[in-house]
Order: sequence, then structure tokens, then C-alpha cells
Amino acid sequence: MLLRPLLLARGKPLLLLLLRHRKQASLSSSLSASFASVAGMKQGLILGVFTSEKEEGAPQFTNAADTFDKHISGKLRDLLAISGPPLKKGKSRIFHGLHQDFSSVVVVGLGKKTVGVNPHENWDEDKENIRAAVAAGCRQIQDLEVPRVEVDPCGDAQAAAEGALLGLFEYDELKQKKKPVVDVQLHGSDGIEAWKKGLIYAKGQNLARYLMEAPANHITPTRFAAIIEEKLKGFSSNVTVHIRDKSWIEAQEMGSFLSVAKGSDEPPVFLEIHYKGSSDASEPPLVFVGKGITFDSGGISIKPSANMDAMRADMGGAATICSAIVTAAELKLPLNIIGLTPLCENLPSGKANKPGDVVRAKNGKTIQVDNTDAEGRLVLADALCYAHSFNPRAIIDAATLTGAMDVALGSAATGVFTNSHQLWNHLYEASILTGDRVWRMPLFEHYTKQVTDCQLADVNNIGKYRSGGACTAAAFLKEFVTIPHWAHLDIAGVMANKDEVPYLRKGMAGRPTRTLVEFAIRLSQDKKSI
Repeated sequence: MLLRPLLLARGKPLLLLLLRHRKQASLSSSLSASFASVAGMKQGLILGVFTSEKEEGAPQFTNAADTFDKHISGKLRDLLAISGPPLKKGKSRIFHGLHQDFSSVVVVGLGKKTVGVNPHENWDEDKENIRAAVAAGCRQIQDLEVPRVEVDPCGDAQAAAEGALLGLFEYDELKQKKKPVVDVQLHGSDGIEAWKKGLIYAKGQNLARYLMEAPANHITPTRFAAIIEEKLKGFSSNVTVHIRDKSWIEAQEMGSFLSVAKGSDEPPVFLEIHYKGSSDASEPPLVFVGKGITFDSGGISIKPSANMDAMRADMGGAATICSAIVTAAELKLPLNIIGLTPLCENLPSGKANKPGDVVRAKNGKTIQVDNTDAEGRLVLADALCYAHSFNPRAIIDAATLTGAMDVALGSAATGVFTNSHQLWNHLYEASILTGDRVWRMPLFEHYTKQVTDCQLADVNNIGKYRSGGACTAAAFLKEFVTIPHWAHLDIAGVMANKDEVPYLRKGMAGRPTRTLVEFAIRLSQDKKSI
């Protein structure tokens, strides 16, 4: 008797109610799944807007922004007008629910239209404005945890791609809580090849940033070489990687390099990369040389403890030149490149160099080591000597070499010392396009005398006087160069970024990787002057 009320409900058999409930539950579940799917597919859109030529005029949309605004019947322009003052360069404003395909639309300020090369700043201002604006927009999308974003090319798809990837990068490999991954895509198809090129450039710089930022116990000389070898595996048809060990270094009589390495228990590595991009395998190569001190304590001339942790990035020269070669291989640049990086640590121990020691370089020159913290030039000396054995078109070395360069130029530009006007012109023009600037420094005989006037050896690893430290370091390196086209890039000042470059987050900068790549492109097109 108690069962009957359960069998009927409002005169309907319970079985029918149960079936109906199951259908409703199924429908509800299906709708929930659909909403979840839509939510899971949410994506953002970044659009550019130029500053009006007139002070109170309406903002000028990019082509993509104008097309989008027409699709939504002018709502974007109306919202921009009522949501605040005109967007300034590098600033952004976000809107939600404007279009069913995009959960969030970020409008970014590009500054004035078609400004071009600024002769006072030595860069292409349009490109820099696009990089900074797109980076700001992508970070806003990342903060909202939107997994995918389409980016307006803003009139220069390469610069937009660079800004997107460079702006999103942050080293968080060793953290439990990581930044959300954002898949970056071009909005539309205008400039697709330039976009792809920009992504490759940015990936190259981000590789250098990764290597420089990672802790020194994770990026040892051996590990550094293994990472680069792995990155180049996909190009094995025209790339050869040699990871040279201590016995090879000894056989090459690289006594200057070994004198630095002997202070650490980590074995030294001499990494040698051959990229054959030219149709003529015998064509003389461009040789990149990079300082590879994976941690620099200063040795017996030990550094102050404050900020010594940043010396994990003292292999910035090696990181940037190796990343540039990886990028060149991906771009299939039509020239031959060789990369040479002497990798070791500079630590104090009973076996380490002592102030006043004399060591012998590969070319037979003796060096008085009066400061063991001037070790970068010691490892570079042997690498530069070895570079000559390849009959190079040109040699470019990069090194976080001197604090004096940071004092001289700060983070505004890489200091370039060169014996070749042609090399300088190519580097300078490349840097205007990349926005990663260079500035020419002197290689006067005045500085050479300060390192060759030496009590115990042919040259001293520091200058006689305290002043002009970056210049005397370059003069020291010049003693190991005999070819007419050589440039030394002191990248100490551009090693890290605080807030100076708006499209790079705080941390190791990976500069000037893109300038090295652009330089290599220009050299591949110049078969006459160099």
C-alpha cells in the first residue's frame, strides 16, 4: 500500500517521469558540454589604433581594426570614444562581448602613423611602437588566461610577431605555478610570410633568454652544449656540431682558456658549430665567437656577493651567437656560418689562476693575468686564434665583457669595436631594423699601449689605468686578430632588462640576437665588400 504513491505522480506513471527526466538531464548535460566547449575555445583579439594627427581628432584604425569595427556596426569606435582619453603609444584598453568569436578584444596604441626611422634614436620607430604595443596587448590576454589570441599585423607583421612572442616570454621552468600558455596567431592573412619570419626571430632571442636566465647549476658547460646540439638536430643535413672536451682543448694548446677553466670541477667544453647554408660549400664563412662563462665568481679576484647571482648570464655571448645560428638555420640563410664558444666556469680554488700568473695563448703570446675577474678576454683570445684557421670572411665576437661598458652606454645599445667600416655599416643598419641598437666605440692605439706595456709577458689582461676599461679590453682582443674584418660586441650593458625595453619582461634580455641574425642576412646579400 505504501508503494502506490511512488508509482504514480499526478496520475502519470513514475517510469514516464523518469524517462522524461533522463532526457532533460541528457539535454542539460549536452548544453553544459557545449557551453564548456565554447568557454574552452575562447580567444582574444588584438587590434591597433594610431594617434590622430589632430589633437582632438578621432583615432585612426589599422586596416584590420577598421574591418572589425565595420563588422560590429561601429561599436568599437563608439566604445573607444566613451571609455577614456585617446590611447597613448604602448597603452591598451580591453573590451568584452563585442563579437561571438572573441571573448576579449584589446585595442593597443601604436603612436603616430608612418613615423619611420628616427635619426636621433637610430631605430625604426614604427617597428618599435608595434613591438611594444602588441606585447602589452598579449600580456593582458595572458593575464585573463585566454589560451589563444589573434594579432593585428598593424602594418608590419614581422614586428607584430616579434612583439607578441618576446612580450609573453618569462622563464618559469622551475616554478610550480607557471604563466598560462597563449597560442599566438596572425589575424587574417595579410603579411603571413613576414609574420612567420618574426616568430622565428623572436624564438631565437627567447632561446638566448632561456639559456641566460637559467641557474648556473642547470646550465653547465656540458648542458649548454647539449641544449644547442638538440636545437640543431632538425637541421642535420647542413649543420654539424662538435662538442670538444678538455683533451682536445689541451691538444689545441689553448692555455689561456684552460687557465680559467682549471679553477672549477666542471669540465670545460669548446662548442663548435658548422652551418653550411651557401650553395658553395667552400665559400669562406662568417665566424661567430661567443664568451661562454656559465658562472663567473671572479675567481681569486672575487666579486662582491651582492648581485653575483646575475653572473649565471656571463655566457650571454655564447647564448646569443648560438641562438643566432639556430635562427639562421631555421631561416635557411644562404651563407656559411661557424660558431665557436669556449664554455667553462670561473671559480676560486687551489688550482685557479692567481693574480700575477702568466699563461700562454694558442698563438704563442704570453698573458700576465693581473685580475682573474678579467677572464672573458682570456677564453676569447684562444677562440679568436682558432677562428682564423677557417679562412673567415669576417669574425664577430660577442661577450658580456666589461662593467665599464655598462657604465658607458647602459642598456641603450651594444658597444661595437671594429677594424672594418663595412662590418660596422652592416651591424648599424641591421640594428635600426631590429630596434636592438649598436654604438661604435674606439679602437685607438692609445688603448693598445695600455695592455702591451706589460712587466712579465707580451700583454696584460687589464689596462695600466682604471679608465677606459671597455676600450682596453677590446684592445687586448685585437692582439689576437689578424684579419681585416673583425668586430667585438661588448654586450655587458644589454645583458639584462629592468623596464627599459617595454616588450621584454624583467630578466635576462637575450640581446642582441635579432641584430646578429639581421646582420647575417645582410652579409649573405653582400658578396663584394666583405
